[in-house]
Amino acid sequence: MTAEPGTRQFRVGLLGHGIGPSLTPAMHVREAERLGLGYEYEILDLIDEPDVDLGVQLERLEAAGFDATNVTHPFKQDVLAHVDEASDEVRRIGAANLVLLAGGRRVAHNTDYAGFRAGLERFLGDRPRGTVLQVGAGGAGLATACALLDLGFAEVVVHDRSEPAAQRLVERFADGSGRLRSSEGDLDGRLPRVEGVVHVTPVGMREHPGVALDVSLLPDDAWLAEVVYRPLETELVRQARARGLATLDGGAMAVGQAVESIRLITGLEPDAARMHEHFDHLVAGGDAG
Repeated sequence: MTAEPGTRQFRVGLLGHGIGPSLTPAMHVREAERLGLGYEYEILDLIDEPDVDLGVQLERLEAAGFDATNVTHPFKQDVLAHVDEASDEVRRIGAANLVLLAGGRRVAHNTDYAGFRAGLERFLGDRPRGTVLQVGAGGAGLATACALLDLGFAEVVVHDRSEPAAQRLVERFADGSGRLRSSEGDLDGRLPRVEGVVHVTPVGMREHPGVALDVSLLPDDAWLAEVVYRPLETELVRQARARGLATLDGGAMAVGQAVESIRLITGLEPDAARMHEHFDHLVAGGDAG
């Protein structure tokens, strides 16, 4: 779509692996049009590049006039070595999913935290907040673990196929309360003893099929929250629903982080309800343009 003369223009990118099916670009563009903006959003899938230099990638975006780039798996932590400034959320969490490039400075932000927390809080309602198990300790997992602690869970157990990664996450947020701990590699032993599970790994994406845990081991009244949204019903979500478990799909976080990103990139206030409508239409097969 060609913007009218005088319309504010923005050019935004998305850096990551296996991100071709992402709906983030279309969500941004649709909402930007409703806000009266000219908005280009380009996917930069680096999955076939073996040795990615994020500094070089950011320099290319700056030289091409990009205003910002979203950052996703597996670069949310590594990108911090290539920015000039980090928001309070990024300094606390240790990961970023947005870098603003305008003004000659690279400023890192994390909108995963706000997007995930808002969606999970609505989903939980008055459910007990006892023990929750998080599967995944990567860049997105840092944000979700931080949100789980802030939502007041009595115990947050973190599991990752790399036990050192899980332990690093625990050490990062340790506050002396003992509420955050590692599974110590015992995923199956933990599953029967939790009230809910948050899945935060790439497993289940179209490019990374499969499931990361055995839902048959969960209690009958457990719930499951997913961050993967392409497909919206991952195999993990499908299995949980087949068992009758309450589920939150990855759409809530996808929309929530996009709302916050547009706000930071443009300085305008996007309509969150309208963005959920954009997302639902896109998932249903609407034109991605």
